[in-house]
Amino acid sequence: MALRPRVFVASYVPMGLGGALALRDGVFNLPIFLLALVGVMALQTTANLVNEYADFRRGADELKQAGQSLAIKTQLLSPQEILVGALVSLGIGVGIGLFLLSQSGSVLWWIGIGGVLVAVTYTAGPFPLAYHGLGEVAAGVFMGPMVVLGAYYVMSPDILAPKGVELSLAAFPIMFTTAAILHANNIRDLDADRAVNKRTLAVRFGLRVARWEYRNLLILAYVSQVVLILVGVLPLTTLLTLLTVKEAARLVHVFNTETETAALHVAQGQTARLHGQLGLWLVISILIDVLMRSLNLIG
Repeated sequence: MALRPRVFVASYVPMGLGGALALRDGVFNLPIFLLALVGVMALQTTANLVNEYADFRRGADELKQAGQSLAIKTQLLSPQEILVGALVSLGIGVGIGLFLLSQSGSVLWWIGIGGVLVAVTYTAGPFPLAYHGLGEVAAGVFMGPMVVLGAYYVMSPDILAPKGVELSLAAFPIMFTTAAILHANNIRDLDADRAVNKRTLAVRFGLRVARWEYRNLLILAYVSQVVLILVGVLPLTTLLTLLTVKEAARLVHVFNTETETAALHVAQGQTARLHGQLGLWLVISILIDVLMRSLNLIG
């Protein structure tokens, strides 16, 4: 429960996209890819456990009825056990990162440092990102463009700057849905966070603006894909992701109308599922494009 494996989709999706792009370009390396996936999941686990520990220490979970695992609050695990788990997962992530660094190049060093800092300082340290309205930005950037770029880079460390920009742009759709997952969490916890002065964007600007932001994050996920198709970064087959639009519209309606914590908790989980579905169709669309090109069905 404390590890929260259901939110590992935030690791699978950008890694899957990075892997699909590497396969398209003929640089995919399965062992390196799988090792990098474990490393990213370890850092996400660290963030989950540090979040659990830091929120408990700050009293931020006192009024929460749902969300996180609440493993400390419900006395399933002690704060010390959660902290040990965080340190172990951090050690695994850093260890894998150092090995991959030895196999690639210096760019991974900066991506790795950024990932560790986000994982640890999301709710901990003297300037916890989530407590200052930066949670969505941090999670979106590092579990979107940075992971996609890092996944590709460990398999092809000689990429040039233009390719790095292209890879980062390709991750924009999932960057927006990642941010939507975190924002959905903050809408659900708005009252509890306000009570302990956890200044998320939802707390800072209120429910009306928070609902507007959630809607527009999902809109941007689809609009950005169309733009990326038009400029040639993503293939036309990417339009397969439009199969998820109906579910996105339903979730926007839920967040625009619901105020009950239990209903919002379910919708937050469904936002993570939408993120996974959109990411899966994005990967499938790239693989279909690769197959069509290999059969000379398109130029």
